[in-house]
Amino acid sequence: MQRRFVMKMAAALGAVALAAPLGVSLAYAGETIKVGVTGGPHEQVMEVVKRVAAKNGLDIKIVEFSDYVQPNAALAGGDLDANSYQHEPYLDAQVKDRGYKIIKLADTVTFPMGIYSKKIKTLADLKPGARIAVPNDPTNGGRALLLLQTQGLIKLRADAGLKATPIDIVDNPRKLKIVELDAAQIPRSLDDVDAAAINTNFAMQAGLKPQADAIAIEDPHGPYVNILAIRAEDRNKPWAAKLVAAYRSPEVKQYIEQKFGGAVIASW
Repeated sequence: MQRRFVMKMAAALGAVALAAPLGVSLAYAGETIKVGVTGGPHEQVMEVVKRVAAKNGLDIKIVEFSDYVQPNAALAGGDLDANSYQHEPYLDAQVKDRGYKIIKLADTVTFPMGIYSKKIKTLADLKPGARIAVPNDPTNGGRALLLLQTQGLIKLRADAGLKATPIDIVDNPRKLKIVELDAAQIPRSLDDVDAAAINTNFAMQAGLKPQADAIAIEDPHGPYVNILAIRAEDRNKPWAAKLVAAYRSPEVKQYIEQKFGGAVIASW
């Protein structure tokens, strides 16, 4: 009787010993990170990234923002582990202006900026003194002005660069009036202006289709590729490599191609 009891206890302890390493490995098999995105395509793509990452033990919690300022503030403040919503010139400007220790982790997608209008069919229809809305942040505002320049509407100072502002306009034959607005609000301004330069993610949120509705669109192979951004201190964390691998997976690329029909372009 006593021998049977001892044998049962030994078997039970052996089972616990075997289970313990398994329990520990399960407890640490997965890792959770928070990734900030803006609503629309960035959020939609990240949902697919999340599913792919989960297969490799990375749990992504998606946090959605409605503007361009808060995702970097939240990342710098430690409320996020990464964000996916901006191009590198915008991040560079934020780092310079706010002192963030945030870096690019990887290139992701390109959203070619377009010019939209409810009042004209082509840019040739713009009348003298027409009002054109552009984003009021330095990098996207400069991007919009460069697009207007490539369309022959204005001419900028040769050294204006990517951060051109309305004061850098040196030739404006139609006396166009540049109206600077928050990028997220510009789609709502279409009733009040003659044309507007709108970032593709905000255009799509407003039901606009870049390939069909834009009366002009920028070259997708410019400097405005979007990125994954993280704090500099996290660049070598294992989850960072997993995040990049998930984003650049065949599943995500296929989704982008099928879902957005050229309005969003995989840039890896």
